[in-house]
Amino acid sequence: MGSHWVRPYPPGTGRWLVIVWEAVALALLTWATIRQFDLIGHGVRAVAVVLAAVWVIGAWRIVQHGVYVSSEGVLIRGLLRSRILHWRDIAGVHLHQATHRVGRWELQRDTTVVIERHDGATVNTELWAQGVDFHARPKLFRAVYQEIRRRHLAARLLPEN
Repeated sequence: MGSHWVRPYPPGTGRWLVIVWEAVALALLTWATIRQFDLIGHGVRAVAVVLAAVWVIGAWRIVQHGVYVSSEGVLIRGLLRSRILHWRDIAGVHLHQATHRVGRWELQRDTTVVIERHDGATVNTELWAQGVDFHARPKLFRAVYQEIRRRHLAARLLPEN
């Protein structure tokens, strides 16, 4: 069954800043590698091509990163992997207040969207209120959360085939 996956929000400007930041970091790594190993000719080209390819692949994954919905379910695209959760396997979609601890310190509390499966497991999404897509757009974060909940409810109301 083919699905038309749609990201229910436009990417934030922070995403593009991350891509530019990574380009600068890889350019500095390229320069440092060439200087450190006194590379010339083909060595310079090889390092530049490899790190440029890493940047292109990483930038593409950053652009595609996020949560998509369709009539089939939810597609979560992370930096390293993607997964599909079918609506029939989802028990609920909830907001979760996340706390990050490093040793004795409690860092940043933030609101994320969590999907609860029927088997009791929870799946973290790529949606968080202070993330690159929603940091300056809290109303959009709530609207996306409501859209995913609405689609989940609509899918539960449809008769099974």
